[in-house]
Amino acid sequence: MSHTILEVKDLYASVGEITILKGVNLSVQAGEIHAIMGPNGSGKSTLSKVIAGHPAYSLISGDILFFGKSVLEMEPDERARAGIFLAFQYPVEIPGVSNADFLRIALNSRRKFRGLSELSPLEFFQLITEKINLVGMEESFLTRNVNEGFSGGEKKRNEILQMALLDSSLSILDETDSGLDIDALRVVANGINTLAKPTNSIILITHYQRLLDYIIPDFVHIMSNGKIVKTGDFSLAQDLEKYGYDRIK
Repeated sequence: MSHTILEVKDLYASVGEITILKGVNLSVQAGEIHAIMGPNGSGKSTLSKVIAGHPAYSLISGDILFFGKSVLEMEPDERARAGIFLAFQYPVEIPGVSNADFLRIALNSRRKFRGLSELSPLEFFQLITEKINLVGMEESFLTRNVNEGFSGGEKKRNEILQMALLDSSLSILDETDSGLDIDALRVVANGINTLAKPTNSIILITHYQRLLDYIIPDFVHIMSNGKIVKTGDFSLAQDLEKYGYDRIK
């Protein structure tokens, strides 16, 4: 029997004076992959950032439940340690911090939250060596600064490597397919498919069907004007590709 990992209840949120989310409702069960699609400005990325606790966004009303408990009073780092992972559309560079150090600190912070012992550098290296093959990255990436000088595809692979390492219960991937050539898209999609398990859930935010050719979602939601206006299965994404947003809405 599946259980609810995420429940978004009548969520309204703003940036400054502008209300962007206008009553979003969403329920995600363990083992499910959900795709959220919609035109620019529909609120897709805002929803992902509000769930993750981004400080630039203000909650007006509604609630976000993670395993049945509200996360509204939790800071972004607390949400991450609890098991909410957000892969950014534009991953940031962190000069002066090696990828290996960044990943090990993040992993140990999550392990500590879960009551597990922290990994030593040697134990971490053994684990990361397994995970790095999943996303087609070379070990040399570990000694480079986080995302510094990385291509668009390398940055996205690095995000999926974080996802693999942190073993989060809820992974939200914000336009992970943007800027990827077809080979990089296949590698990233294969990594995501490998990480999908009956115990976790994934939300894919995307403009295009092409990512969904490689990752078949259980549900497709269309956002427009700050709310989810239509929900269906994979065929909804196919209809969207054929007819566009206006006819589907």
